[in-house]
Amino acid sequence: MKIFSGMNISSSALTANRLRMDIISSNLANANTTRGKNVNGTWEPFRRKMVQVAPLNSTPFDAVLQATMGNSSNNSVSQGVKVTKIIEDQTPFKRVYQPEHPDADQEGFVLLPNVDPMKEMVDLMATTKAYEANLTVFNATKTLMMKTLEIGR
Repeated sequence: MKIFSGMNISSSALTANRLRMDIISSNLANANTTRGKNVNGTWEPFRRKMVQVAPLNSTPFDAVLQATMGNSSNNSVSQGVKVTKIIEDQTPFKRVYQPEHPDADQEGFVLLPNVDPMKEMVDLMATTKAYEANLTVFNATKTLMMKTLEIGR
């Protein structure tokens, strides 16, 4: 393991959590946006977006195969996380009766985004706590490295 591995792992998680907070904030800001995207000449409401992450593994396939067969020590250490893509939630839109709304159809129904503000707030709190935890790990790693350098004096 390299000297900066702990910091690199924490910083990759901090970056992923920051992006996740940005996406959640966008979801909350557009929770009532009825004109999110023009699809085939008609407006579609805003769709909830989600961040998909995956581990950063630097372990080659051969080492994973050997470890699976029991012929190796546990060398498959994750090197952090990366955002693989931002996906749109495909759950159906909410259909609400509001005949006075400018985007209401002939029956008086309006399609609203598939964003649940309560769920987004829970996700935001969990992401914030994960960010804080990774920041604590980053700072602890930095302190440990500084103490190690002091020993060498």
